[in-house]
Amino acid sequence: MRTLLLFFWLGSIAAARAQYRINFVLKTYPGQHRSEAIYLAGSFNQWNPAAATAQFSNGDDQRMVMLTVPAGHYEYKLTRGGWDRVECLAGGKDMGNRVLQLSSDTLIYIDITAWKDDFTNIPMGTATANVHIIDTAFVMPDLGNRKRRIWAYLPPDYATGNKRYPVLYMHDGQNLFDERTAPFGEWGVDECLDSLQRMNRPACIVVGIDHGGNTRMTEYNPYSFDRFGEGEGDRYVDFLVHTLKPFIDGRYRTIAGQEGTFIAGSSMGGLISCYAVLRYPKVFGGAGIFSPAFWTAPALDAYIDSLKDNIKTRFFFYAGGQESDRMVPDMERIAGKIALKADNMMYSVVDAEGKHNEPAWRKWLPVFYDWLFFNSAR
Repeated sequence: MRTLLLFFWLGSIAAARAQYRINFVLKTYPGQHRSEAIYLAGSFNQWNPAAATAQFSNGDDQRMVMLTVPAGHYEYKLTRGGWDRVECLAGGKDMGNRVLQLSSDTLIYIDITAWKDDFTNIPMGTATANVHIIDTAFVMPDLGNRKRRIWAYLPPDYATGNKRYPVLYMHDGQNLFDERTAPFGEWGVDECLDSLQRMNRPACIVVGIDHGGNTRMTEYNPYSFDRFGEGEGDRYVDFLVHTLKPFIDGRYRTIAGQEGTFIAGSSMGGLISCYAVLRYPKVFGGAGIFSPAFWTAPALDAYIDSLKDNIKTRFFFYAGGQESDRMVPDMERIAGKIALKADNMMYSVVDAEGKHNEPAWRKWLPVFYDWLFFNSAR
């Protein structure tokens, strides 16, 4: 049976035409960091937290930056050069993205309330009792013995039985379970799965791997990219398959075969999830590819073309219409190429109102989960 690729379009996406100028002006911001560089990071620059073209000018009176972009919907935040130094609300609470609907030249005044890194003693808050940290410094031998925090979500009935469970490996572990560690808000994976299992959906173990901060863009990319450097994605995927997975299978009651091993992530995590199942199709039985950053990996097309047919892995693709101009066409191109090589049903959805953020991925997580396990061996 050849692949059936299901495309779903929800709503309509308006085409952007004219180019407009946006002048961003800082009015107030915390004084303890006045000498440091401040940047705009948003959907107009692929959420780069330190883009030189989006750096506010330095000055005692006004700090400002001007961008020229097409009309459309944009979201953004301000940083001091990294996502660990992002703006937040008073008391350290995460804030939502700033939103702009651009249809003319615009002047925007900005007040920054606080910076996230000025709050270091906020207690863990939103992770449920089914989440624990396996290791705060798990060694990654494939990546020069870098160390990474690893999380695990266990189903509510794990401790009271002896059955085995499938495992879903997810990237950007900081953003999966707890708002304290999630600079943009969390996916709510634990709350989502707890709720689904109360409705008699299949249970699953979730393993979250923290990203490496400054190494995230290279670890999650199998290819080199001028802006970020040499790709380390092959070694990262090797770590998942040859180091982390054997550890998890040895420690927990897992379904260790392809029928019980899945992977998912968003943005760069979506890219590396897609690559992982293409490189190891006999290891991973399914992938959730959310808002994939395929624009950072142009060589992926040729890699897919080089693969043999009859890939058995199941693919779930998601993109939002309020992301970058390239997101939807890039995703549809890659999904179409994979469909020619695969021998399985694939699911691809475009939500016209979807944005490049955790709330959007949280919305579609249960859809992915239900689809994945409906099409999986029980």
